[in-house]
Amino acid sequence: MNSASDADEESIRVWLVERTYSDDEQNIIILVYATPDGERYLRKERALASFGDHRDTTAAVDAAPDNLGETDEGKREQYALEERA
Repeated sequence: MNSASDADEESIRVWLVERTYSDDEQNIIILVYATPDGERYLRKERALASFGDHRDTTAAVDAAPDNLGETDEGKREQYALEERA
């Protein structure tokens, strides 16, 4: 059985590297977080906040390794540079 500390040890810190608005859906913001080397990423989609919806967008989040995708080569360097900025 995993304890909370085991889950924390397994998580990976990723940093916000890109924020865009969805072309397909109105009122959707796409947040991309990446590892410092830019090789893995986490994508989150958020609806623009309504009056009763308050969720913080932080510079970094801890993500489960299973939730991270591999960044394509064209974005790796960009994400690594963004993370250092």
